[in-house]
Amino acid sequence: MKNTERDAIIALDFPNREQTLEFLDLFSEEKKPFVKIGMELFYASGPDMVREIKARGHRIFLDLKLHDIPNTVKRTMAVLSGLDIDMVNLHASGGSEMMKAALEGLTRPDGTRPLLIAVTQLTSTDERMLHDELLIEASMNRTVMRYAQNAASCGLDGVVCSPLEAASIKEECGNDFITVTPGIRFADSDAGDQKRIMTPADAGKAGCDYIVMGRPITKASDPVGAYRRAMHDFLG
Repeated sequence: MKNTERDAIIALDFPNREQTLEFLDLFSEEKKPFVKIGMELFYASGPDMVREIKARGHRIFLDLKLHDIPNTVKRTMAVLSGLDIDMVNLHASGGSEMMKAALEGLTRPDGTRPLLIAVTQLTSTDERMLHDELLIEASMNRTVMRYAQNAASCGLDGVVCSPLEAASIKEECGNDFITVTPGIRFADSDAGDQKRIMTPADAGKAGCDYIVMGRPITKASDPVGAYRRAMHDFLG
């Protein structure tokens, strides 16, 4: 289940179906972008939102970040695999048993499944928070590397990480181990609540496979133009 394609994913961080479809309508004359459905939109509009966006021809990264006991995650992944999504994730901090159970639950009877990736550390987490609040003594880089190694050993396809760690993860886990990197901002964009960030162009140079961009595209005065800029800068 490896995928070496590179692409920009738009985070559909909207509160309801109407705003989401209004935004996607802007791309009626464009190649259908890869999109991310996160907790806000999924909890507001449910599985039908996933089905409707899929029917429009978009690939979907369902970003629900599962984190629970292995049996619960396994059963939930089995449900999500029926939505015809392309990628889904969980928290690597849930441990190896949970990740293996998730992979088992996600795999359909015919052997197919969406890509499964694990969140290492959120891009809103910095070194101070890691040590002072989460009480993790290891450095950010070492923690992320270990989580990535655990995900790889469990058979997952890749990880969600900051773009700052993508190159090191590739060196450690192999070039075909997918890195999905949020925290991507144009040089002239506001960083917002992201701490470990990078521009699309630098993310491309760092070897990121998929960059995830929300507000720099969805809040832009010209979202289609911003998406084109992101793709151009990322792919070079």
